[in-house]
Amino acid sequence: MTQQVRASHILVKGKGKADELRTRVDGGDEFASLAKEFSECPSKKRGGDLGWFKRGMMVKEFEKAAFEGDKGSVVGPVKTDFGWHLIKIVDKK
Repeated sequence: MTQQVRASHILVKGKGKADELRTRVDGGDEFASLAKEFSECPSKKRGGDLGWFKRGMMVKEFEKAAFEGDKGSVVGPVKTDFGWHLIKIVDKK
């Protein structure tokens, strides 16, 4: 079976904002609430949930971070052409 990741993310334009949100996540703020408030991706309506994806479905920087991260962890900020992402690794299979 192909490895898959279920992830949520927060997408913002600047690294400063991404760093600020990372500090808030690390301090205990709920990831989904921050995604709904700050993310610039349509997934914000679902608390940043991107669902399950396999390799080749996301831009390479995002994909690399998501597949290398541990289940339950938050990775980032990760820079892509879309902006800066914080990625929550929800599950792996």
